[in-house]
Amino acid sequence: MEDDRIARYREAAERLRVGHFDISIPGGGEDEISRLGEALENLAGTLKEQSEQAAMLARITQKINEGLVLEEVLDQVYENFSTLIPYHRIGLALLEDGKKTVRAHWARSEAEEVKLPLGYSARLAGSSLEEVIRTGQPRILNDLEAYLEQHPGSDSTRKIVEEGMRSSLTCPLQIMGQAVGFLFFSSMEKGTYSEVHQELFARIARQLSVILEKGRLYQGLMELTDELKTAQKALKYEATRDSLTDLWNRRSILDLLKRELARADREEMPLSAVMIDVDEFKPINDRIGHAAGDEVLRQVTRRVASTLRSSDIFGRLGGEEFLIILYPGDEQTAVEVMERARRACAARPVTVDGEDIAVTVSLGAGITVGPEVVDLPTILKIADRALYRAKNGGRNRSEFEVA
Repeated sequence: MEDDRIARYREAAERLRVGHFDISIPGGGEDEISRLGEALENLAGTLKEQSEQAAMLARITQKINEGLVLEEVLDQVYENFSTLIPYHRIGLALLEDGKKTVRAHWARSEAEEVKLPLGYSARLAGSSLEEVIRTGQPRILNDLEAYLEQHPGSDSTRKIVEEGMRSSLTCPLQIMGQAVGFLFFSSMEKGTYSEVHQELFARIARQLSVILEKGRLYQGLMELTDELKTAQKALKYEATRDSLTDLWNRRSILDLLKRELARADREEMPLSAVMIDVDEFKPINDRIGHAAGDEVLRQVTRRVASTLRSSDIFGRLGGEEFLIILYPGDEQTAVEVMERARRACAARPVTVDGEDIAVTVSLGAGITVGPEVVDLPTILKIADRALYRAKNGGRNRSEFEVA
C-alpha cells in the first residue's frame, strides 16, 4: 500500500508546477520519504524566492518600458526589494569628466543622518572602484570598518561607516560594455552579502543600465531638438527682422499691417498706419558716409521706439522709411504718437563718430475709422499722401488723412 505522504507530496509538487509555492509538507520521520518531503519544502522556498525576485525585476522592466526616469525606478527598487534582499541604503554614482570622476547621483538611506550627500565626488584613479570596472563583476565588502582600517584614505568609505553601514555590495553599471557608473547596496549589519545576492543585484544593475542608456539617448535627442528649435527661432527671427535696426523688415511689417487691418474690420475699431521718413537723409549719407548713415538710422529708430506704446508695431520699409501700426489708433492717438516721435528726433542732434548731426523726421498717417473695409494698398497710399504733404510743408512735421 502506498504511503499517504507520497500522495500529499505529489499534490504539493503539482501546486509548485502551477506556481503555488505555499505548500504544506507533513513533518517528522527520518526515513527517505521524510527527507524527500524536506527537500520538496526547501525547493518550494527557493522557487518562491526566485518567483518574487522575477516579479520584482518584471516590475522594474515595466517601469523602464513606461518611460519612467531613473530616479523613479530606483525608488521602486528601494521600496520593494527589502523583503528579498537585505539593505539599509542604496546609492547610485555616475562617471563624469571622461570617466575621471565618480559623482553621487541618487541615494536613499534609513540612516538618521546621510553623510554621503548627493553631488559628492571623488577621483576614480587610485580607488578600489577601478578594479570593479576592470572585472565588470560585483564586489562584496562584508566588514566596512575593517576595510577602512586597511584603506584609511577612502573618504567615501569613512562617510558610509559614519552613516552606520557595515557591509556593502557594489555593482558596475555598463552601457555597451563601457562602464558608466555604480550601484551600491549597503547594510547596517556585518557579513550581510554573499554570492547569492550578487546575481540578483547584477540583474538589477543590468536593468538600470538600460534606463541609463535610454536616458542618455533621450537626453541627446532632447539636446538636438533644443538646438534645432533654437536654430529655427534664429532663422525665423532673421527672416522677419531688419538686419540694420532689428525692427520688423518690410515683408513682415506689411504682413502685420494686413493682419491688423482685418482685425480692425472685425472689431470695428480705428487703425492708423504711420509712415516716417528721415528728412534730408541722402545729403547726410553722402557727407558722412554709409556706415555713419546707418548709425544715424539706428539712433533715430531707438528714439522713435522709446515713444511708442507696447501695443504699437514698428518696422522698416526700406532705406530711411519706416512704418508704425497703431491699433487701436484713432485721429487723436495718431497725432499724439507722431508728435512724440517727431519731438524725440528733433530734440537733440545725433552724435556719430564725435560729430553732432541735426536730424528731423516727417510723418504721415492713414487712418481707418469708418465701416468700410480698407485694404493694404489703400491704407499705404493714404499714409504716403499724408507723408508727402508733411515733407512739402517744410519737413519736421506730421500730417494725417482719414480713409
